[in-house]
Amino acid sequence: MTTETPNQIPPAAISDDHAFAVWAAEQAGERLLQVRAEGLEGRALKDAGDAAAQSLLAALLAEHRPDDAVLSEEAADDKSRLDAPRVWIIDPLDGTREFSEPPRDDWAVHVALWESGELTAGAVAQPALGETFNTGRPAVVPPRSSVRPRIAVSRSRPPAFVAALAAELDAELVPMGSAGVKVMSVVRDVADAYVHAGGQYEWDNAAPVAVARAAGLFCSRVDGSELVYNKDDVSLPDLIVCRPELAESIIAFVREHGTD
Repeated sequence: MTTETPNQIPPAAISDDHAFAVWAAEQAGERLLQVRAEGLEGRALKDAGDAAAQSLLAALLAEHRPDDAVLSEEAADDKSRLDAPRVWIIDPLDGTREFSEPPRDDWAVHVALWESGELTAGAVAQPALGETFNTGRPAVVPPRSSVRPRIAVSRSRPPAFVAALAAELDAELVPMGSAGVKVMSVVRDVADAYVHAGGQYEWDNAAPVAVARAAGLFCSRVDGSELVYNKDDVSLPDLIVCRPELAESIIAFVREHGTD
């Protein structure tokens, strides 16, 4: 496995958390592209990617943000984070299945910072696209290019209720991998909403939500309640990210029909 030393930290990232999130996510993304080029396949490629990205991000955080706590999908949960004022919430490789299926590009790296109750910085790198969406330079969501609403859903396990929601809204379902990629699809005008229920964790959506909010999109639980991070129980099973004008109708549908 490739173990090259990460590039030197840019001066801006030393003190600016937005810039650090971008740099860390992009460094992990570069490492993942290296791993993907090593000839591994299937489970071996998934495992190598997870391990390489986790190792790199853990090292960068330990060196450059040593006083901050970390919550990661790929590491044991140190509950001391519950008393920490600053917690980095990371998913070193979101969309492991898609990562293991070259040349698919719908996988991502998530790096977010939670401070005293709020997400304050975040970056979502899509290395195979060469794109990193972030809170330091919030994306400008393009004008909607589709007459019918488009709802991003999982390519492998779309929630059943979303099909009924799509029928209600006369919407088109757009399947893709990675929670982060689906949220960024709304930022990019590839979709107009991402509606999910049935299981996620804080690392699946913390960075994407931070980026989406910075871009002016609506983000909440499916019942319209707030998304809360750095909890003892890190399960965060449902999510809406959408253009603001769609939020009311989506929440009303869920409140009336549920997600079963």
